[in-house]
Amino acid sequence: MADAGYDLVIRNARIVDPGGHDAIGDVAVRDGLIVSMGETVSQKDLDAATEVFDATGLVCTPGLVDMHAHVYEHATPLGINPDKFCLGRGVTTVVDAGSAGASTLAGLKHFIAEPSTTRVLALINISLHGLAAAGCSGQGLGGELDALTHVSTAAAVDAAAANPDWVVGFKLRLSADCANDGKNEAEAYARALAAAGAAKLPLMVHHTFSSVPLNGAGGCPSALRAGDIYTHTLHGFPSTLIEKDPASEGGCVRYQFTAAAKEARARGVLFDVGHGAGSFSWTAAEVGAAEGFLPDIISTDLHLDCCEGPAYDLPTVMTKFLHVGMPLLDVIRAVTSTPAAAIGWADRVGSLAPGRAADISVFKLDKPEGGVQIEDCQSQLRTVSEVLKCVAVWKDGKKCTVTQADSFPLNQETLKRGAQAWSRLLVRDPKQWSNLAC
Repeated sequence: MADAGYDLVIRNARIVDPGGHDAIGDVAVRDGLIVSMGETVSQKDLDAATEVFDATGLVCTPGLVDMHAHVYEHATPLGINPDKFCLGRGVTTVVDAGSAGASTLAGLKHFIAEPSTTRVLALINISLHGLAAAGCSGQGLGGELDALTHVSTAAAVDAAAANPDWVVGFKLRLSADCANDGKNEAEAYARALAAAGAAKLPLMVHHTFSSVPLNGAGGCPSALRAGDIYTHTLHGFPSTLIEKDPASEGGCVRYQFTAAAKEARARGVLFDVGHGAGSFSWTAAEVGAAEGFLPDIISTDLHLDCCEGPAYDLPTVMTKFLHVGMPLLDVIRAVTSTPAAAIGWADRVGSLAPGRAADISVFKLDKPEGGVQIEDCQSQLRTVSEVLKCVAVWKDGKKCTVTQADSFPLNQETLKRGAQAWSRLLVRDPKQWSNLAC
């Protein structure tokens, strides 16, 4: 019996797949699965298809995987709506990075993961209650590790074992003000490492304003193992992976990545962006580009304090890496196959290979005349020549609604807030930007 017609054909796209494919072609979908990628679909099959999307001049990729976001909406101070801010921008799979701990994980599943169209996976916070009452770190407000009685290796391991279909690892925030002024950081780190080792799942660690050093037996990233994930790679605050180059002369300061970072990468630790409201610096990204130390994974750390700037969404964060010289294919890998492999889902998401779920995103690569200024987290500006914008997205072959940021770029409210943190940076531009008005 002849095959039924295609449900969807994406026509004449520049198909960029992390397997190395980068060429003009078609993508065909039937019954929620990709049937072919790159082959030209015949006119007869086009005529019979339920939907034909003309992607001439556009970029077609696997549905994006955002490895680090906070989507426990209404139940945590940071939570956002995944369908609006993730799926609507081309992200078909999002990993909630520690919003829930073992005691609150059921709520994340029932109220967020199950009803969302976005595929929501989870890293379990080593704290039992996760981020139920915790906002951004570094602001002196306290956090989830203030009492070690809330930090349970056994509970985290048991919760992961009970939820193998959507729990993909563990999360820990190492920041002194989240851990009783740093007193609990080392012990919480040890318990999180133990949980990850026992469950044989990766540990993602946030490391900013921390009492835990980079080096040594209990250092971060020095104690991380192959497959673990160091997030916020490109922040310039205390605990940064970047140091002043001792060879700097006079008033010309040069920066370099530390030996601890390079040694961790050599043994298989993965480095993630985790842009957020404070953890992406143009200065740091340019150091990474110059030294060949750009992140393995590009993620947003999207939450209520950055979803309308300075992160906005994953295509905006991808745009920033195109600007510092990361090739488009490498950028696509960092938001598809690499995070998929990191969480053990490489056989399910992050590829346009035939037989995979038809999670597909289509982007326009805008090239505005004269470029456009885009901010980092401390309101340092760069003029970028190319901007990625999502124009269409399908999840399991079903077309979804595309959304856009309310004020992009240079949201004045977030620009002012970001500029207030500039003086705390250890890695920064030579002088603060002063004219931030559009």
